[in-house]
Amino acid sequence: MKTPFSILSLNEKDVDLHSFSQELGDSFKKWGFCGIKNHGIDTELVREIQDLFKDFFNMPEDLKKKYYLPELKGARGYTPFKIETAKDSNLADLKEFWHVGRELDESDPYRKWMADNIDLPDKHQFKEKTNQLFKQFDELGNSLLEAIASYLGLQFDYFHKITDKGNSVMRIIHYPPIENEEMGERAGAHEDINLITLLIGGQQAGLEILTKEDRWVRASVDKDVIICNIGDMLQRLTNNYLISTTHRVKALGQEMKTSRYSIPFFVHPNPDWYIETLSNLVNKKTPNLYPEGILAEDFLQERLKEIKLS
Repeated sequence: MKTPFSILSLNEKDVDLHSFSQELGDSFKKWGFCGIKNHGIDTELVREIQDLFKDFFNMPEDLKKKYYLPELKGARGYTPFKIETAKDSNLADLKEFWHVGRELDESDPYRKWMADNIDLPDKHQFKEKTNQLFKQFDELGNSLLEAIASYLGLQFDYFHKITDKGNSVMRIIHYPPIENEEMGERAGAHEDINLITLLIGGQQAGLEILTKEDRWVRASVDKDVIICNIGDMLQRLTNNYLISTTHRVKALGQEMKTSRYSIPFFVHPNPDWYIETLSNLVNKKTPNLYPEGILAEDFLQERLKEIKLS
């Protein structure tokens, strides 16, 4: 079995939002994951960006670290190998990555929460290409959130004003070849913090999902499929009706000898959104598991400390 979760065509959403939303939600309920094809992401642009970053990640460490700004807590630019650490783990992930975020006008009040992107001036059209892909992911995330809102019995545009200035990040990851004696995983077992995550590059072996039976299953998809999964913020909003599924990236055998690349996009809400449990998902049988709300930015900062980025 290549993948345990459903693979849906985004074209179906335009034909029948209700039916698409049900299929999407059912896959999320069972697995916390779903695959999306006909998603509108320019795969040629993805290839160009991956090639660009293959060159960057091959640069000497001292040159790459010029683009590492610890005060940004990993939000923009480069984060070196073995820094991010899965929550509750003592072993750092065996990866390095680069973050691209939302571009804001000089006068935008959200700039106090979101730093400017870092440029690679020697890479032709670096900012133009990365911003273009960011916008495509952002549009796809908003489209899927419409379907999720419908599935939850909300107005389809429920998330529009919640994510219109969302603190989303696009992460370009390099998992370098690993020596057999190296401790840790390429990405230790974890749940994502955000609303939903979109992942392209999932056709490469390594992604594993923890089932409700406490069993790890491998998941790989075709090149034209984007993987989408639930994050902790959506789990909290839905009172655990939709669960943020534990997953990891694990190299087996000869997989450890080769590099692995992927591009996840973490769909975040606006930093000043106050996360409160949806009232229609609280009743006598299902009491409110999160009686105290929390600001999205505060929730994010808590997690950054837990994963050693702050």
